[in-house]
Amino acid sequence: MPETPRAQLIHIDVDRRLGHEWDEWDGRPLPNRGDYDSTPALFFGWSAAALLVGLGAVAVVLFLLGPRLSTIHPALPGIIWTALALAAAVLWLWWTVLLLSYATGRTLLPERLAERGPFLRLMRLTSRVADRFGRRDWVENAAVKVYNALALLRGRKVGKGELLLLIPRCLSKETLDGVLGIAGKYGVPVFVATRGQLARRVIRERRPRAVVAVACERDMVSGLHDVAGKIPVLGLTMTLPAGPCKDARLNLGQLEEWVRAYVV
Repeated sequence: MPETPRAQLIHIDVDRRLGHEWDEWDGRPLPNRGDYDSTPALFFGWSAAALLVGLGAVAVVLFLLGPRLSTIHPALPGIIWTALALAAAVLWLWWTVLLLSYATGRTLLPERLAERGPFLRLMRLTSRVADRFGRRDWVENAAVKVYNALALLRGRKVGKGELLLLIPRCLSKETLDGVLGIAGKYGVPVFVATRGQLARRVIRERRPRAVVAVACERDMVSGLHDVAGKIPVLGLTMTLPAGPCKDARLNLGQLEEWVRAYVV
């Protein structure tokens, strides 16, 4: 019986401590053994709250600056309030269309106005708000699911040599073997991303037409914000039964499905 082909593994080591997104971790077991599986509805609820917080903060600043602005021109505060109201209306209209696009499975927005545009900034803002309430990881898991659903609607196809698989070095040995087996089966090179800067560098040098990335929720949201606006990405989050940066696991069936969606 012929051996299963193994993928090309690109590995660059650097002198840098991993897991900077987990600096506050105290070594205790993570909630639910590091499995933050959440429904996409969680993201839409928290993102609506984040928009309210963001718009509210701008309104408070405008209220405080109102007297000073009126000394420049009496009509200036009114003009700015009107502009803020229009911006808020546009934002909520966009958010509603985004929700409908996800709910109906239809591409109601071009990717530059959805998963490769303002959606990435909304993810970051929502993460910051959720972090204040200790719900960051669950909300980010839901956000990545929404992002992936929108990206998959595009039905993009690339050649085997045009797809790059990015993985962290904290995968368990069994999981890593599974990833390399899938990548070898479809002829996809694998890059072990030890930090975001190196991941961006390998993307610049190899110039893939699409990326499938594996990371924890925190690194995934940061990475998507940095990269997804420039190149199509699908992001697969991991479970962390041994805590961050050690023996992480992932859904290998989901990984193969996404690789196959791009190259077959």
